Amino acid sequence: MEPLMSLSQLPVGGSARVKKLLSTGSMRRRLQDIGLIEGTWVRCLQKSPAGDPVAYEIRGAVIALRSDDSSQILVQPPMEESGQSVR
Repeated sequence: MEPLMSLSQLPVGGSARVKKLLSTGSMRRRLQDIGLIEGTWVRCLQKSPAGDPVAYEIRGAVIALRSDDSSQILVQPPMEESGQSVR
């Protein structure tokens, strides 16, 4: 099993599956409302020139998240040796 990392560490072009939200309160609710729940695939599309925010594809929508918020989302990248496909 691949180790978990924060979504903010995902490189551009990389995909990962959401494993856990560390956020609390209204931010946790907002993240869940945009579809960031356990098991959701997320793909890093583009970083802004300053590096923050970052555009992610989440359930077919493009969402920009600040690094403070994306660092509170734990994800697991796909295991390359298993040939697992990503959505």
